[in-house]
Amino acid sequence: MELPRIMVAPTGARRTKADHPALPMTLREIVDCARACRAAGADAIHAHIRDDRGEHSLDIRRYGELVEALNREAPGMTVQISTEAVGRYSPPEQMALVRTLRPPFVSVALRELIPGDDGAGTAGAFYRWCAQEHISVQHILYDAADVMRLASLQEAKLLPAGKLSVIYVLGRYSVTQESTPDDLVPFMEAAEAFAQVPDWMVCAFGRGETACLEAALRRSGKVRVGFENSLWHSDGSVAVSNTERVAAIRTIADRLPPGE
Repeated sequence: MELPRIMVAPTGARRTKADHPALPMTLREIVDCARACRAAGADAIHAHIRDDRGEHSLDIRRYGELVEALNREAPGMTVQISTEAVGRYSPPEQMALVRTLRPPFVSVALRELIPGDDGAGTAGAFYRWCAQEHISVQHILYDAADVMRLASLQEAKLLPAGKLSVIYVLGRYSVTQESTPDDLVPFMEAAEAFAQVPDWMVCAFGRGETACLEAALRRSGKVRVGFENSLWHSDGSVAVSNTERVAAIRTIADRLPPGE
């Protein structure tokens, strides 16, 4: 699956309405947000679900209901589900979600799914199964070392050959994180280790999100925007909604022809 140019990540696993009252947490709120973001220019949604207490969950039933509702009410919008562990879920539980639900598109953090070399064989079988089942996997990479490791796993044939789908995370999930476009440079340099240029995307944090995403677009990358990573516009003001953030990035993207 070719990555969309703009993906919205409206919820994430950590923030709540205490961080922003418009952060969508229930199924209804996420679907309504997706529809609005689709109209504002997002081609896809990176979806998380929450449990009854509003906490991060990988519940298969809840995810199935959300995916069904998104496909029904936001037609044409690519749906990617998160397998993020957040310290709560093990690699077998993450893989079980995908094997049971069989979603068309998932994101998987390399360092979560394969925390050590002893899990590489099992994860490799999972990646190959996803390819056989036509499930697109986007590999979440947090630094240049992750990039190099993914390239080496593919070289060792633990991953399917061909173009990989990746997202470079510019920064960390922390209250004070402020990403900058310079954070992209180590990823781009490390990516030369891939046998084939990956289909790549960027997400970034804080008030620098807009500048980082524009830098990625100018280098032919794709971008993920939304309240999971940042609540702010480039001028430092807090966005009213995810839709506002999508519209701001769509405006920038429309000024830049693909491939610039």
